Amino acid sequence: MIGSDKYTHKPTMGFLKLTFPALVFCFFSCNENKQARLVEPAFYYWKSVLNISNTELTKLDSLHTTTLYIKFFDVDWNDDLQQAIPVAKLQSSNFKLPKKISIIPTVFITNGCIQKIHSTQIAALADNIYRLVQTVINTNGFTTIKEIQIDCDWTASTRSNYFLLLEKINALWKDANIPVSATIRLHQIKYMSKTGVPPVKKGLLMCYNMGNLKNPATTNSIIETAELEKYTRNLSSYPLPLDIGLPLFDWKVLFRNNVYTGLVESLPDNLLTDAVVSKNQNRFTFKKDTVLNGYSFKKGDMLRNEQSSYKEILSAAQSISRHLKNTTLRVSLYHLDSVILKKYSIHELETVYNSLH
Repeated sequence: MIGSDKYTHKPTMGFLKLTFPALVFCFFSCNENKQARLVEPAFYYWKSVLNISNTELTKLDSLHTTTLYIKFFDVDWNDDLQQAIPVAKLQSSNFKLPKKISIIPTVFITNGCIQKIHSTQIAALADNIYRLVQTVINTNGFTTIKEIQIDCDWTASTRSNYFLLLEKINALWKDANIPVSATIRLHQIKYMSKTGVPPVKKGLLMCYNMGNLKNPATTNSIIETAELEKYTRNLSSYPLPLDIGLPLFDWKVLFRNNVYTGLVESLPDNLLTDAVVSKNQNRFTFKKDTVLNGYSFKKGDMLRNEQSSYKEILSAAQSISRHLKNTTLRVSLYHLDSVILKKYSIHELETVYNSLH
């Protein structure tokens, strides 16, 4: 996490321009009774410095992608200051986005922050978020803003504070005619009566991180169609229009003494040799103490290898498509990274997008 940054002065709004999305046109089927759905491909960009490689730009071009959700910063609670502060702010660079790329500034707010903040501090937090978003826009020369997205895994107990914050943020962007959206988790769909519906123009349903990460018995906490379908039975009755997000990432989950210990990333499978681990499907148990790629493991530690396979992503997309009532749909893949993208062909990613027609 990058150190906190001070909020800065509110700039003018004149440079902002709201544009219509470039849409990819898909059909439900040859059945004339079914309405066509417009599907817009998009990506999340979730890095601390804006620097999109030529490989990544080529992928965007090949997929006709002109929309990026870019994480601007996180908001977390500081116990010493007893207030919310920004962390992990997007660092400025010399990289300039192609003019055809529109962006959606995204701000991640921890649920712990919403839980600890007093309702009297919320108006100031909304204003601080607004000002810092504007500062990042100015610093990076962004000119085409489609919407603002707030990302928070709120719960029934934090609903009141969070929805008040969204109302305040909405009011600040109203004059610029820029809508505010919110991410929606699967549990917020299933338990809508408890968690409520956020006061925004639309949501983005995150179709990943659906299993219990910390349960050793879980097979794949990132994405499983069977798990997804447990949460989406009442999706068609959700009152907000929903875009969706699908995962491309993978990781390994570490358990020590059968207790969740953390996530392990950038650890190639070829390092997990038979001399070091015993293998059972997607689980690796260490035979001895060892250090791999800078990670220290003890004898008996277990790694659960979790993937976002093309087959599972496609299955999840097809499942979710049946429940969505949208006639227009933005489908965002998480996230834009050349290492991750090498695992999927253009044809596979196109097929995922097309499955949501």
